[in-house]
Amino acid sequence: MTLVMKFGGTSVGSAQAIRETAELILNAKKEWGSVVVVASAMGTKPIKVTDLLLEGATSALSGDAETYKHTANQLRQIHYETIDALLTPEGERQIVLAENNLFITRFETLCKAVLVLGELTPRALDTVGGMGEQMSVRILAAYLRQLGHKAEAIDATELIVTNSLFQNASPIFEQTVPKTQARLQPLLDDDCIPVVTGFIAANEAGITTTLGRGGSDFSGAILGQCLNAQEVWIWTDVDGVMTADPRIVQNAKSIPVLSYREVSELAFYGANVLHPKTMRPCVENNIPLRIKNTFNPSHPGTVIVPDNGSMNGGAKAVTAIKKLSLITVEGKGMLGIPGIAARTFGAVAKANVSVLLISQASSEQSICFATPENSSDTVIKGLEAEFEEEIKRQDIDRVWAIHDVSIVTIVGAGMRGTPGISGALFTALGNHHVNIIAIAQGSSECSISLVIDGKETAEAVNHIHEVIVA
Repeated sequence: MTLVMKFGGTSVGSAQAIRETAELILNAKKEWGSVVVVASAMGTKPIKVTDLLLEGATSALSGDAETYKHTANQLRQIHYETIDALLTPEGERQIVLAENNLFITRFETLCKAVLVLGELTPRALDTVGGMGEQMSVRILAAYLRQLGHKAEAIDATELIVTNSLFQNASPIFEQTVPKTQARLQPLLDDDCIPVVTGFIAANEAGITTTLGRGGSDFSGAILGQCLNAQEVWIWTDVDGVMTADPRIVQNAKSIPVLSYREVSELAFYGANVLHPKTMRPCVENNIPLRIKNTFNPSHPGTVIVPDNGSMNGGAKAVTAIKKLSLITVEGKGMLGIPGIAARTFGAVAKANVSVLLISQASSEQSICFATPENSSDTVIKGLEAEFEEEIKRQDIDRVWAIHDVSIVTIVGAGMRGTPGISGALFTALGNHHVNIIAIAQGSSECSISLVIDGKETAEAVNHIHEVIVA
């Protein structure tokens, strides 16, 4: 049986964290036989290696000739201290130190080029941004070897082939599957543990790309599909998916089981869980995906399973997205005119802005939708240009926005078959004088989304959470 284990930045963020991670890997290997490890760049609060790398390159773009040098020194200190604490002098310490130094020196060289040229392309950002993973896997693999186990650090540029959309590339599975199997299966057959970089890949020309938000998790799911893994485990620093953000709700709890669809809804609406694209390889291949806590490994975490229609009804979690604007297009002349909605969202698409929620009354006299607040002015200008003639004729009265709103979303498969869910939610908010500005709910009833004043976000989430856990 094959298990893919992905470890986040905190799981490899220090010498002690790597020791604990190695123990988890070796325990899983005893149970599963074949284990593939995917690792992120080192990251301990408040310092994350990927952030340091990108900030260093960005500072060079602004003409700053000193920050990236300071960043390089920080990177050396972070990695060298970890290597010194983990690896013995008579072992691979000097080799791994030298390997890491090559990456940091390359980082400095690239930043100097950015400084001179005054240009930082998405391609260059991908090259810089993926160096953290390349350093961390070499440390982890060397430590596993020091413990007496076969292990090999592998750059995912050898495995995952993507398109050339730098910063947010998509895998080409027709090429990725055979390359991955040819490279990793012989290692697994030889009882070796592949330790693979998360986040990065390469296009068909072999140029480094990155997989965008949630990239390391996505890497784990991609390898799970390619190797026909029995499960994919995502190791992080929380006990699975929570019923709410524990920073907002003190009594938030871990959810034992969720469907792929429920997690996709939670991820879309701001919960700090897997990005929907991470789950697609698992969904399409019926591979269970488990989220576990590196620092509390005995906790079962959350297992994410295929949608089979048998999930228990009721709401399971509440989440929120802040700093939004609710934009409204309204006018008595809109009634019955075909194409108003299409033109509205066509104008939003031209502005390259995402729509997070849509609400329209059956009277067709208004359409409202939520977008990130920092893009609202651009969207409104685009809509006014699109409907210039209709505004002159007063078919459309105005295009306007309510700023500083939040979307609060309640998620749970099967809510449609559980009477009273919506009523309980509205009652909970009404009893505490939280005003609902807009509502959106699909016919599937996997989620209900409410737009509220941004200042009332924490209060609303807490009151709704009381209904969920009651």
